[in-house]
Amino acid sequence: MKNKFLETGEHGYHPLRKFKIILSGLRFAVLHDFSVLYKIIISILILIPVMIYKEWVDASLIILATGVMISAEVFNTAIEAICDFMETRYNEKIKIIKDIAAAAAGITIFTWIAVLTIELIKVSPHITAN
Repeated sequence: MKNKFLETGEHGYHPLRKFKIILSGLRFAVLHDFSVLYKIIISILILIPVMIYKEWVDASLIILATGVMISAEVFNTAIEAICDFMETRYNEKIKIIKDIAAAAAGITIFTWIAVLTIELIKVSPHITAN
C-alpha cells in the first residue's frame, strides 16, 4: 500500500492483503510471545461457558476486553523491539520508554483480569449447577 506521508510503496488499497498482514502479525505474536498466547487461551476458556449460557452482552465485553489487551501487548512488544533495534546497549531513556509501554499493557491486563473475574463469578453458578 502506498504510504502517503513517505511517498513509498504501491498504489491502491487491497483489503484482503491488509487482512493477511493482520493475521500474519497476530500469528507471529501468538507463536513468539507467550503472554499473548496464554491470555487468548484463558479468554476463550471463559468465553465458552458464557456463550453456552447465552450471556451475549457479557461475551461481547470479554471479546472487547481481550481485544484491547492483546492490542496493548502487541504494541508493547513492537515498542520494545524497536527500542532494542535502535539501541543495543543499556540506555536509561530506552528503559523509560519500555517501562511506559509495559505500564500501558499492564493497565489493560488488569482491566482484562477484572472483566474475566466478574464474568467467571457470574457464570460459575450455572457451571456448578450442572
